[in-house]
Order: sequence, then structure tokens, then C-alpha cells
Amino acid sequence: MTKEFSLKFINHFLEIGGGRKIRCLHFVSFTLLLIACSDSKETRVQRFLLQGNEKALLQNFDEAEYYYKEAIKIDSCFADALNNLGTLYFKQGNFQLSIDYYSRAVECRPGYVDALMNRANAFLESKEYYRALDDLSKVEKVQSDTARVPFMKGLALTQLSRHEEAITAFKRAHALQPQNAETLVNLGNVYFFKKNYDSATVHLQKALQLDSEQPSAYNTLAIILTEKAQYAAAMDMVNKAIALNATDAYAINNRGYIYLLTGEQEKAKDDFDQSISIDPYNGWAYRNKGFYFLKVKDYEASIRMLTKAEKIDPHIDQLYIAQAEAYLQMKDFSNACKAYEKAVARNEKGNTSMKPCK
Repeated sequence: MTKEFSLKFINHFLEIGGGRKIRCLHFVSFTLLLIACSDSKETRVQRFLLQGNEKALLQNFDEAEYYYKEAIKIDSCFADALNNLGTLYFKQGNFQLSIDYYSRAVECRPGYVDALMNRANAFLESKEYYRALDDLSKVEKVQSDTARVPFMKGLALTQLSRHEEAITAFKRAHALQPQNAETLVNLGNVYFFKKNYDSATVHLQKALQLDSEQPSAYNTLAIILTEKAQYAAAMDMVNKAIALNATDAYAINNRGYIYLLTGEQEKAKDDFDQSISIDPYNGWAYRNKGFYFLKVKDYEASIRMLTKAEKIDPHIDQLYIAQAEAYLQMKDFSNACKAYEKAVARNEKGNTSMKPCK
């Protein structure tokens, strides 16, 4: 069963500026009139910062970039402009460049919390989880009472499979912000990874009581119900997830898996293809498509899909037992043996009477 989740990042707007930015934007015109009377270095950099902020809020990223860079030309260590420029690149998906500018902001203003938080978020997106945890620990020393920090720590720890620590972090975030449904969703997901389905279900249902529009909660509940062979209920849950997010590659893949288990093979293949089209790096969809080809006895195609899944993520569950079965059907006993040994080492479920290495 697929265990892929689009773990939700905290829904805070990446900070623009250094503490006063949002309030200043309400008075941009008045402020600009005042500072237009002066032409000091501080006045000029603040003018460009304000103009950049205004354009950023209007999603005019090219113009915002111009104004921030003009401010940096005047003061190469103007931390607010460096931070904001990092956020522009983050919003455009250029995470490495955003990290570079957040780092410059922190160098210019050590302990700059906004930049540290933003850089941690960029590290999460870049899968640099240890570096994210390092930044979050620095923030935690000065802001121990904000839910954002333990929430983001929970995300990083989950990706590192440090599940007990992730649970502790998410519980801390929940204690600080008990009405945040996303914290409960992620807490439920971690319990699912630990195969503690009862605790996972409890937290996911609590999340839906707070906010019924949480597609990840429905998706995970669908997986749990599939594990219990409650396919009709699982299909109801996964369809709720897709109704909330029609381009959720993982939910679509999970629906395909339910179709596969209930004998609707072509519907399953359509969903796997759609999931891969949305997210070409969804290893679980390749694995499940490998299962499909195994069922229809196209063993070479099955091996191709399972090999793709392995290259994307060799930790995907039930991967090697399926490879072993496909190789065995192709009379390739050498590769069947290698795959079977990997399956046994990972305690994968499957046809235990199949022992090609014996």
C-alpha cells in the first residue's frame, strides 16, 4: 500500500521584511511622500524596500526583484531586502537561490528570526532536513512559544524517519496551537508510518472535526481502510480527498490501488498513469503500475516499472517481493533470488513459498 503523503507545510506567509513590513504597507504612499524629501542612504534603501514590498504583494515579482536589488546596491548588507529577495525566489520554486539570499541576510544580521525560519522552510523543500533542524533549533532558543517551530521540526523529523521525535514535536505544536488541523493530520500520518492505525485514525478524525477540508486526512484514512480490506469505505475516503484536490497525485494513485485490488484493472492503470503524469517522481505510482503489469502477466513491463520505483525510492514497501515474482515468471532465477533476498531482509509480505534461492 502506498505510504506517500504530501505532508503539509505550515500555512504561514513567508515573512516580508523585518518586523514592521506589513504595517508599513498600509501607509506606503504617505511614507513615500515623507521620505521623498530626504535622500540619505537609509532613506533610499527604505524607499526601495517599501516599493519592493508593494510589488511583491501584487505578485509583480520582476518589479519587486528590481527594487530589492536596488536597495542591495546601496547597502550590500541590507538584511530585510536580502530576506525578501530570498522569499521571491522561494515563491518561484528556486529554493537554492532563496537559501543563498536567506544565508546572506543571516550573515548580515545574526539571529535574524524571519530569515532563519524562511531558510528552514527552503531547506525542507530542498530535502536538506538536518540543515532545517539546525535553523529551527536556533529559532527555538529565542522563540520557544510559537507553534511554527515544532511543526516544522516535526516535518523534518518525519522525513528522516525519526518518528518518535516527530510525534513529540507535533504534540508540542498542537499544545501551542490546538485549533491547527494540519498538525493533527501530520501527527496522524506519523502514527500511520509506525503502523499504529488506531492512533492514526483518532488524530485524523480529530483533524477533520476541526477542518473538514483536509485532503491528506481523507487520503491517509483511505489507506488505513484499504489495509483492513474495507474497500468501499476506502474508496469513499479517497474520492473525498480527490474532490478537494483534483491534482493530488498520491490520492489518485491510491484510488488506482483500490481499483487494482477490487479487480478494476484498467481503471487502476488509468489512475496510475494520471498520477505519474502529475508527479513523474511518484515512486509509489510506478510500483503500483508494476503490480498492474504483474497481474496482466506482462512481466517485462512490470520489471521496468518496479525498477523505476526502486530508483526513485528503494524504501518503497512490497517492492522487492513483486520484483522477485516477476523475475521468477520470466525464468530469470538469478535476479529473482537477489530480489527475494532483499524482500526477506525487509520482511515484505508475499508468496513465502517462493524460494528461488533455495
